Amino acid sequence: MPKTKSAKKALRQTARRREVNLGREKKLKATIKQFKKLLTGADKKEAQVFLKEVFSTVDKMAKVGFIKKGHANRIKSRLSKKLAK
Repeated sequence: MPKTKSAKKALRQTARRREVNLGREKKLKATIKQFKKLLTGADKKEAQVFLKEVFSTVDKMAKVGFIKKGHANRIKSRLSKKLAK
């Protein structure tokens, strides 16, 4: 266990950041998974509409620094290609 005051604070901050990041990871994975599920279904129009929501989520994750900008662009590009097929 941490002894100094600053180490105790750092532990609290780390725990909070971990919790927030786990929530972000779940949200990102869930939206991508839901989009892929829509792609396998027959309704392409619904997938087209949902793609905007996926883009929004990915951009937010890049904005807050959860993922890098290039990674976000790669995710969006790959999902767009899947929709076009």
